[in-house]
Amino acid sequence: MKGKYEEVTVKTEPIFRGNFISLQVDHVRLPDGRTATREIVRHPGAVAVLALKDDKLIVVEQYRKPLEKSQVEIPAGKLEPGEDPEEAAKRELEEETGYRCESLKRICSFYTSPGFADEKLHLFAAESVVPGTAHLDEDEFLECGEITFEEAQRYIAEGRISDAKTILAVYVWQLYRLTGSFPG
Repeated sequence: MKGKYEEVTVKTEPIFRGNFISLQVDHVRLPDGRTATREIVRHPGAVAVLALKDDKLIVVEQYRKPLEKSQVEIPAGKLEPGEDPEEAAKRELEEETGYRCESLKRICSFYTSPGFADEKLHLFAAESVVPGTAHLDEDEFLECGEITFEEAQRYIAEGRISDAKTILAVYVWQLYRLTGSFPG
């Protein structure tokens, strides 16, 4: 939705192009005619999977360098160029945890940090998971596990779960436990 608060890009300066993100500085004209700069991270998008096995959440624990600590999270990963989010979610679930699923239900899609990044994350719920073999990337080190709803709540309180996608997944799981169905 554009409107009276739209900022018109006057010039874009590419700053950095990495393996999957890039940084640019946009010079914009503000609604009142003044100019400003906006630092923007471009990201290809990502997927995340809320997967339950016997009323336990399938999670991975891995070190997150920007936070300088390990985190417990739901399986997730970036989209490859042109990749369908549902197929990416199935791929990430199997790569990180070894679990496969018969089907996925789209819960929602959301922007992770719209103040400076265009990353859009697609959250899915996996239905009928079956164990298999994980296929981690060569630079990926993580441990897969299962946690109860009470453990998930405690991990949030302790900061062991502190990312938005996993916190949202825990609240969706709570709704599922109350209603017997996933929203979306």
